Amino acid sequence: MHVMSHALVFVFAGILFGVAAQAQTTGMPEPLRRVGIDQRLNEQAPLDLTFRDETGKQVQLRQYFGRKPVVLSLVYYECPMLCTMVLNGLLRSLRATPLNVHEHFEVVTVSFDPKEGPELAAPKKAEYVKKYGRKGGSEGWHFLTGDEDSIKKLAQSVGFRYAWDTQTNQWAHASGIMVLTPQGKIARYLYGVEYSAKDLRFALVEASAGKILSPVDQLLLLCYHYDPKTGKYGFVIMNALRAAGMATVFLLGLFMFVNLRRDRRKI
Repeated sequence: MHVMSHALVFVFAGILFGVAAQAQTTGMPEPLRRVGIDQRLNEQAPLDLTFRDETGKQVQLRQYFGRKPVVLSLVYYECPMLCTMVLNGLLRSLRATPLNVHEHFEVVTVSFDPKEGPELAAPKKAEYVKKYGRKGGSEGWHFLTGDEDSIKKLAQSVGFRYAWDTQTNQWAHASGIMVLTPQGKIARYLYGVEYSAKDLRFALVEASAGKILSPVDQLLLLCYHYDPKTGKYGFVIMNALRAAGMATVFLLGLFMFVNLRRDRRKI
């Protein structure tokens, strides 16, 4: 029975791998094949990069580092869907953890769209600081914009890959956040749009001590695709997920069939 269980696991893993590979090579639009988040743990973020904060003031990344860990999120403020989900997920996690922004750590949100400026960063900050609702939010959650060179250097240093989709005139990108040590070393990645408050707190505590955590499994959400003609969002790897679901049903059925036959033989 144990041999059969392990065999089914390997078969299932093989099917999922094949499905994922097919989705990446055939099912995905070309821009999405170039995006993702690579885990570059223990690498140094370039803290000398210059950006503008939500007031338009020129700032260097290093001024948010030095004494406390930093939660970094890369989004763009006019994103029609996924970036808002990232920020909302981060907000929920921040509100659920007992650690306080600015007192225990800093949050730095950077737009990767060089066309965006403080006029978009300011209202975005006001919205999320208000929703956060704790003392220190305004001082500790920073919304930055910058030029193309600074954005690319920062994104490359943390493994964040994004691409412009000429068909929809939107940015194709993945979703996730990073936790960095006070010295600017990448300590942890959290993927998706929902971040466990427990995981975030643990990452912050470890990062504050300069510890680098192990790589984590990736569940990249890079497939939300907004069609301005229909006003709808599509999941471009939905066929892959359906195939995986069918594979699961098939394997479970096979597993039950084999075990029922074995039980009947024993009788």
